[in-house]
Amino acid sequence: MTAKRKIEVFSAGCPACDEVVALVQGLACPSCAVDVLDMRNIEVAKRAKALGVRSVPAVAINGKLAGCCAGRGVDEATLRAAGLGQP
Repeated sequence: MTAKRKIEVFSAGCPACDEVVALVQGLACPSCAVDVLDMRNIEVAKRAKALGVRSVPAVAINGKLAGCCAGRGVDEATLRAAGLGQP
């Protein structure tokens, strides 16, 4: 018997998140166990932070943040480089 692949979709329930949930569910195979996790739940948010989630939607596969979801999110240096905080 093949072990199930654990797929976690971190979502805030927004339309962009819903699109990713639908995509993941559409791509999932019989050996994929897809869990949609609500970031408004503090335990889910802690799990997401531990995985390195910086923005939603995000997908983790077998406990590892998918490459397409890594390194995203707001960071101060990028905002300042874009002009935020400058007269």
